[in-house]
Order: sequence, then C-alpha cells, then structure tokens
Amino acid sequence: MSAARGDAPVGRVLMVVENAPIPTDLRVFREASALRDAGYEVSIISPKGWGFTRGREMVDGIAVFRHPHLEGASLLGHLAEYVNATFWELVLALRVRRERGVDVIHLANPPDVLFLVAALFKPLGAQVVFDQHDLGPELFEVKFGRHGRGTRVLLALERLSFRVADVSIATNDSYRQLAIERGEMAPEDVFVVRNGPDLTEVAPTDPRDLHGGRRHLVVFAGSMERQDGVGLLLDAARTLLDQRDDVRFVVAGPGAELAPMRAKATAMGIADHVVFTGKIPHSEVLGIIEQADVCVSPDGKNPLNDRSTMVKVLEYMAAGKPVVQFDLHEGHVSAGEAALYAEGNDPADLAAKIAALLDDPVRRERMGRVGRRRIETELAWQHQVPRLLAAYERLGEKRAAHLAGAS
Repeated sequence: MSAARGDAPVGRVLMVVENAPIPTDLRVFREASALRDAGYEVSIISPKGWGFTRGREMVDGIAVFRHPHLEGASLLGHLAEYVNATFWELVLALRVRRERGVDVIHLANPPDVLFLVAALFKPLGAQVVFDQHDLGPELFEVKFGRHGRGTRVLLALERLSFRVADVSIATNDSYRQLAIERGEMAPEDVFVVRNGPDLTEVAPTDPRDLHGGRRHLVVFAGSMERQDGVGLLLDAARTLLDQRDDVRFVVAGPGAELAPMRAKATAMGIADHVVFTGKIPHSEVLGIIEQADVCVSPDGKNPLNDRSTMVKVLEYMAAGKPVVQFDLHEGHVSAGEAALYAEGNDPADLAAKIAALLDDPVRRERMGRVGRRRIETELAWQHQVPRLLAAYERLGEKRAAHLAGAS
C-alpha cells in the first residue's frame, strides 16, 4: 500500500480527530499532507471550532468533514462531548465511505473511544491505524486527581483501541514501549513518528515588542491545561520577580486554565509582569518565541508528562532558544543539552534555572545552537515522514499476507 509521489492513489485514508479542528491540529494535518504527497486519497473528520465552521471543504487537496462540537470541562461535560463527537463521527464516516471510499481508518486520540468508528468499518475490510497522541488513563488522573474506577475504564478503552489496530503510531519511544507492553502490540507493528516541527511550513509573524520596557523576556508557548504546569510557572515568576525587576513573562496559548491563571497572576501581584495572549495564530506564537531570551516548559513531573514529548520544547529548539523545564525522562530525550532541568516540581529551582540563563548570554546562545542543530538533523518533521510511510507500508504487507492466506 504505497506509491511514489505523482502516482495514482493506492489507498483511501479516513483520519478521525476529536480534540481540535483541522487544519489547526498541526500533527494530524502534517500526517495527512504527507500521505497525500505519497499518493493516498485523504479525508479527515474533525470538530468545528476556532473559526472553522464549514461542514465540508477541501484544504490543500484533503477533504475535511467537520461536525458540531461540545466543549467539556467537567467529567460529565467531557462525557457529553465524547458522546456528541462519536455520534457525528459515525455519521460522517458513513458519508465518507459512501462518497469517497475508505481503505484505512487512522484514529488520532484523545479520546480513546474513537475505536468505535473503526469497529464499524473493520468488518468491511478497512485496516486501522491507532495514532496515540496522549495517555488517556494518566491524563485523566492528572486532570481530575482521581484513580480507581475511572482509570480502569480508560485502560479498558485503551486496550480496545490497540486491539482494533493493525498498526500503531507512537510519538516517542516511551509511548512505543507502552503500546507493546500495555497494548500488547507486536513490536514490528508499532512505529515512532515524533511531533517534530516543519521547518518549511510557517514563517514567524513579527509581533509588537512584548518586553514592556524590561530587559529580558521569558516565554511559555502552548496549551494551558491542568497538566501543562502554568501555575508552577507563575510561582516561579513570583520568586524571580522578588529578586529582580528586569524580566517580563509571556504566556502564549489557549486552554481551560487561561482564566484561572490570569486571576492567579493578579492575586499574586505580578499581572504587570505577565502577558497572556490567549488563542493566536501559530505564526504569531512563533514570532513571540523569536523574541524570547529563555523559553520555559513547566509541565510537572508525573507519569503522564514523564513519558510525553512536549511539542513546545521542540518549537523552542527550532527557534534556537534555550529551554528550562522540569526533569522529565522524555524531556531529556528531546532537548538533551539544549535545556536546563529543574528538580522535583520545585518552582524555586525553576526560577533559579531561568535566572542562571538570563545572566549568561553566552550559554544561552550555545544551548540554542545545540537545540536547533538537533531539530535540523534528527527531530524535524521532514525526518518523521519516512517513519509514517513505513507504518503504511506495514499495512500493505499485512493486507498482502492476509489475502495470500485467504487464497
């Protein structure tokens, strides 16, 4: 199941994503674009939102089908969101099959209920790719602070997602190992496709100067959910600002924690030193990163974050910026010597590491060069495309073996 660029399509792929509209989910859209360039005919089902309200349109040769979206915040709210999304995904998947055909269902979690769409199509001969972006059970525990029955349910849903899959895609080696051990996938059926930035994709937009008259700029650029640690960053900012007045912080990104973190900054008396941008175009986010002296990834150490690759860290590195983050396993794998690592979810140590870099421009420049070189030579999206296509080649091998066994 492969083709050289320019050949006729050899497979009809339906990608399903629930947590962001297309094309704003950059990973899914990059995957779809790579498959399109390899000769596949690609359709995507995603929610509406963030200005993307058309139910159907062609985006760069990819057919995008969008459904009404409910945004869940509480546990019951998430349940309603997923029930609504699953209903529309099933309706639209049947429409795609009728109008365009489906040979492969490519599921991009979260949530881990997308396998219900695949279960409808697998008896009809479709193959399934499970593209694991997040660890559902660990994410649940971090967001809601609960263990027990909820975790067991999510582990069962995760197992069903792996069980329906012919091939699984992992964002790093920790996720790959989990797919093999917890998901019981055969090692030869699990492929690592990292979240590397596309160095040719988007040029930074030069925004207004955000220093506010202060010498240094410290930037966080990413989603603001409970697991992302922005509260720890504000605690570190308070510690740092008690010691010096030459620093401004920019927190660039949307999320459920945006309003609570704005309120926290005000309550801490540091609102004049912290800029919250909310949701802005990705090109503007990149432009803000370009202004930074130091970039921060304050995701706290826990079983979710320790195994996860933070996309924002890779974008910092692509911009040639030094990084400060907590001591996470996959954080080390990604950044190596391009980052300093704070210990034990300690905001004071995070502040100390930021201060050390602010006062050492030579070290900042050296670390930035290390990070940029690592992106260029190993982690950029261009290096991930062959791995994605290898996963689809494996689908072809398995289909051929199945047909040979049936004959």
